Amino acid sequence: MIKRLDATEKAIDLIKKLKELHGELMFYQAGGCCEGTQPQCFEKGGYYLRMNDVCIGEIDGSEFWVDKDLFEYWKYSHFKLDVLDGFGVGGFSLETPLGKTFKIHYTLFTAEELENLTPIKREGE
Repeated sequence: MIKRLDATEKAIDLIKKLKELHGELMFYQAGGCCEGTQPQCFEKGGYYLRMNDVCIGEIDGSEFWVDKDLFEYWKYSHFKLDVLDGFGVGGFSLETPLGKTFKIHYTLFTAEELENLTPIKREGE
């Protein structure tokens, strides 16, 4: 099975540090407006999911949820979580006080990969 989600070592190291500070984590990537399309990191359960939001996988045991409408736009893409120095638009994300920002790199799946994708999980199902 082809994973929809992956992360750089730098992102995994930051997740481990955030887990030491905050406990279990979750990620949410919204479709724009106030929070932009930057992934946000919260304490697990610290963000209320909407019906049919999509979990595309886990990184180091932390679920990564995507807004249902954004997923429809990006469902043919692999998400790779990375981290940058500096502040992004997501002031509520747990990495912000550390002067870091999570970022996603997208690549399109090939036709062959699309046939073998890991199943998604939808909120409320």
